[in-house]
Amino acid sequence: MSGAFLRYRIMAWVTGVVLATATVWAVTGYLFLDYSDAQSKPAVYGLMWIGHGWLYVLYLITGVDLAFRVRYSVPRTLLILLAGTIPFASFFAEAAVHRDLIRRGVIGEAATTGSTA
Repeated sequence: MSGAFLRYRIMAWVTGVVLATATVWAVTGYLFLDYSDAQSKPAVYGLMWIGHGWLYVLYLITGVDLAFRVRYSVPRTLLILLAGTIPFASFFAEAAVHRDLIRRGVIGEAATTGSTA
């Protein structure tokens, strides 16, 4: 079970960082850099959004895998999956899943912190 959680945790953080970076870049670009037309946006900006799209697909796969293994309800699974579309929400969802799995005894503290004791 800790393998499924580790995969989900990695994807939650990677997807969250890319989405947060792209969102901050978008807000900054539209407020201060005049991104009103497509020609003024850097190519990396578009690639970042495409990257988030593909990473979100992997996030969905790992989230569904974890939800099936832990037997989460459909509404809870949907909330976890939607967290990958809201900036910074995947960090909070990952923390909530982490607390829940520890509370249930599915994973231990040592399994998630990397300590061997």
